[in-house]
This record gives sequence, C-alpha cells and structure tokens, in this order.
Amino acid sequence: MSDIKKVVLAYSGGLDTSVILKWLQDVYGCEVITFTADIGQGEELEPARQKALKFGVKKIYIEDLREEFVRDFVFPMFRANTLYEGEYLLGTSIARPLIAKRLVEIARREKADAISHGATGKGNDQVRFELGAYALMPNVKIIAPWREWDLLSRDKLLDYADKHGIPVDFKKRKGEAPFSMDANLLHISYEGGVLEDPAREPPAQGMWRLTVPVEKAPGRPEDVELEFRRGDLVAINGKKMKAHELLTELNRLGGKHGVGRLDLVENRYVGMKSRGCYETPGGTVLWKAHRAIESLTLDREVAHLKDDLMPRYASLVYNGYWWSPERRALQVLIDHTQENVNGTVTVRLYKGNVTVVSRKSPDSLFDMKISTFDDDGGAYNQADAGGFIKLNALRMRIAANKAAASSTAPKAARKSAAAGKGKAATAKAAKPRAKKS
Repeated sequence: MSDIKKVVLAYSGGLDTSVILKWLQDVYGCEVITFTADIGQGEELEPARQKALKFGVKKIYIEDLREEFVRDFVFPMFRANTLYEGEYLLGTSIARPLIAKRLVEIARREKADAISHGATGKGNDQVRFELGAYALMPNVKIIAPWREWDLLSRDKLLDYADKHGIPVDFKKRKGEAPFSMDANLLHISYEGGVLEDPAREPPAQGMWRLTVPVEKAPGRPEDVELEFRRGDLVAINGKKMKAHELLTELNRLGGKHGVGRLDLVENRYVGMKSRGCYETPGGTVLWKAHRAIESLTLDREVAHLKDDLMPRYASLVYNGYWWSPERRALQVLIDHTQENVNGTVTVRLYKGNVTVVSRKSPDSLFDMKISTFDDDGGAYNQADAGGFIKLNALRMRIAANKAAASSTAPKAARKSAAAGKGKAATAKAAKPRAKKS
C-alpha cells in the first residue's frame, strides 16, 4: 500500500464510487484523481464534480466521449452485426474498453501509480476494465475495492457513507431503488434487485426509460431511410450528422415506436447466469438496416463467413477482449468486407417492430436480369442446373449406392447359409445308421 501515492478512479459520483473515493484516501492514504466519462448516460455530471471537490480531489477529469464512443466502438461492432447469445446488442460491454483506454491515458499523463474502478467481484465489468487496462498498460496496478473491502452489503455502504458525510440518494437510503441501471448512448441496462428472479415480470413503473410500451406506441407506422457508407450509418432521412447524433436520433425514433426492449438470462464470463433487461432502440434499428444493406452488397460466402465469425467476435467483446490481438485481427477482416456496403435502406417502425421495406445500393450484387422469373433473354441457362445438381449430389449418390449394396450382401449371405444348412440336414437324414453288433 505504501507504494500507491496517486490513483486514477473511474468515478460516476454514485454511492459506490463516492464511497470508493473516500475509502482509497483512508486505506491507501493516496491522492485520488477522478475520471468521469460522458458517453451519453443522460445524467448531469456537475454533481459528480462537486462531490469530488468536497473530498479534496484536486484533479477532476470530466470528458465528453460520445462521438468517440459511437464512431470508434459502437459502429465497428455493428459492422459485424454483433449479437451475444443471439439477442444482446452489447451496450454495456462496448463502453468498457473506451473507459479503460482513457483511464490508462490519464494515469500516464498524471504519472499515477494505479487505477481503480467500482465493478464488483461477481460481474463482467471487472474483467473488461482490467483486461483493457493490462492490454494498454501492461504493468499497471489495479485497485478493485469490491475484492478487498468488507463493505459487502448496502447497509454497510450506507453506514460508511454516513460516517464520512457522503451524500446518499434518498431512494437508495430507503431501499426503494428496485434495480440498478447502467446507461450510455447505445442502451440502458437494468439488473439486480427485483430482477434477480427470472420468473418475475419487470416492474411496469420506473423501467423502460427510452421506449414506450407497444400498446402506447403510435397507431400508424413510420418509415425511416438510413444511408450507409462503408458499413457505417452516415445519414437519416437524407440528413447527415455526426455519429453520436445519428444514434441519438435513432434512439428517439425507435423509442417512440417501442422498439428495442429485451429481457434476457445471459451467461456471464465469470461463470454464473444473470438476468438483465435492456433497452436498445437505436441499435435495434441500426442492426436490422445494416443486415439489409449487406444482403445486397456482400458476396454470399463472405456474408456467411461473417455470420460464422460473429458469435466469436461477440464473445470477445462481451468478455472484455476488445484490445486483444484476435479481436483486432477479426476487425481488419470485417472492415475489409464493408468496402462496398454502401446505399440506403428504408425501415418501417410500428408497435415494437422494425421491418425492412426497401434497400438500394450503387454496389448491389443483385442482378434482376438473372434472378427474374420472367424471360431473361438467355442471361441464365436453366439447363446448366442439371449438371450442377448432379455434381453436388455425387457424394450422396455414392454413399447411397454403397449403403444399398451393403444391405443386400448380408441378405444374400443369409440365404446362402440357409441353403447350406438345408443340404447338410438332408444328407444327414439320408445316411444309413450303423447296426449294433
């Protein structure tokens, strides 16, 4: 502990990290530098600054990382059409490598001895923060208070907060917060509290802050045009915007129509199952539209290869390996596939659904002359299909013939054996018995 003189803390200003701030000062006797990232969580960040000042923090970093978050993390992930376990759009997971990156950059700048975070010892975030930090700063020291202290209950945290004059939200003090939340521009996640029972329906009040219930969504559908360039969204309804502005607008449009709610039991990297509820309205629209433009512009085998690799890519992001060499290598391949993923897709939003209604691209591989069911003028010779099918069936025909031959051979052998036994029995019956002397 005596080696730790200066620590950079990932600081939200909430109960946990406010307690951690004071705990680091008390236990390690070190200077604490706070870092708060604005990645679109929609919260006022000035209170975090004021809390840090109250406890003598001299260097406070509050940074607007919304554009970097969407441009350099969310969009590259969506080029891969990434889903974890077939459903989760990885809203929490993809924010962690950016926070880890800034933590170590600030630690280097400030010549800090360590970094610290508020992730618990049961969750995925401790892995994501620390794998990212070690990848970018191999010899960094990491302080994870939840793995060190004995403040392992809400009551103990509140007692510590009261003892040291740390302001506590009224609802947290009264135990009225029914779940925990994590928000950024891509999504809001809800977990813990009443949601820990997978059989219990999520509460009707207090959740789903980005999306309206489908029964309250507009009674008329809305069509939205999305323009893509090299696999990334660049405009909505013809209006070009920055990356974070595009996602904000998609959140508004999708949320208005009740798009993007998910109630999921997932497998955490640390080994346990966890129930979480997620709102990802803009991401859900983006995912659907991106697949639609790829359907026009990607070669069949390239598209299928991407689909084969996507679960591996998703696991790397979920498990915290964003900065690993294998994720970077996969990204090079994925980005290469996006060179001709250009064009527009129109989606229809209605009562929680996203339906693709049209797509067009200057780089389309769709050839109507060949695919038409009408007279194609000889563009496609249908007679070619016969040989194609026979060649592709050859291995199955060979196997079927071999199986048929094998099944008849034992039958013939049985008949032959039966015939032999019959002859032997006849011969035995015809042989005269020897007389007794």
